[in-house]
Amino acid sequence: MSTSMNHEKKIIPCLDIDEGRVVKGVNFVDIKDIGDPAELALRYNNDGADELGFMDIGATSKSRALLLDVVGKVAAQLSIPLCVGGGISSIDDARNAMNAGANKVSLCSAPLKRPQLLSEIAQNFGSSCLVLSIDSKRIESGDGNLKWHAFSHGGKIDSGLDVIEWAVQAEELGVGEIILNSIDGDGTMAGYDLELICRVKNAVKISVIASGGAGSLDQIADVLISTDDFPGADGALVASLLHFGKTTVREIKEFAMAKGVSFK
Repeated sequence: MSTSMNHEKKIIPCLDIDEGRVVKGVNFVDIKDIGDPAELALRYNNDGADELGFMDIGATSKSRALLLDVVGKVAAQLSIPLCVGGGISSIDDARNAMNAGANKVSLCSAPLKRPQLLSEIAQNFGSSCLVLSIDSKRIESGDGNLKWHAFSHGGKIDSGLDVIEWAVQAEELGVGEIILNSIDGDGTMAGYDLELICRVKNAVKISVIASGGAGSLDQIADVLISTDDFPGADGALVASLLHFGKTTVREIKEFAMAKGVSFK
């Protein structure tokens, strides 16, 4: 298997934040408190993360205010890019996040209702600042073909939109990067949805970040390696493995580099 096509990749710890605290669940439910976002952010920054994700899963006005407060405090101390998402549904929301210190904003639910929002944000802030997060779930189709639908509202509502078609449309609307979340894999540590990643990677030219299901160093390395049969994700989002102390960013990168992966 050739790894000659592997360009520089990213390891992105993701902090799900609710009411100012980092939390983590399984399949988007069974939420547990993990700790203080500022402490975790600085730990991952100092341990070699290439980027950091903050996701406001509460997305209430109180939760968002707390999130922006944390973003401001943490961003001033970070040496890596910070991507902030959760409940961003307008240009003003995006501006507030970036004014607080975010380098990128991530949108999931709002564009499913009004795709043009993606173009508006891209035109105002640039494609490099705009990330589309797609919460994807496998759907049983009557014709026997494997399909995934994009879900909104924290994985609760099926938009009915095919994930691959949505990714292609998002690229055309100016999105600079896609985070591909597997609801089926979220928090399970059972591995990334490689088939989903493969199909989306083959359909778009922009970066695709794998998310949902990281359970071992092998799984993280394998999702990043390009082979003749698998195009390789451009980065890996990691949460549970790091939050629960199963491994560190440094260990992940050392293991993956030994398999031929290069990082930014």
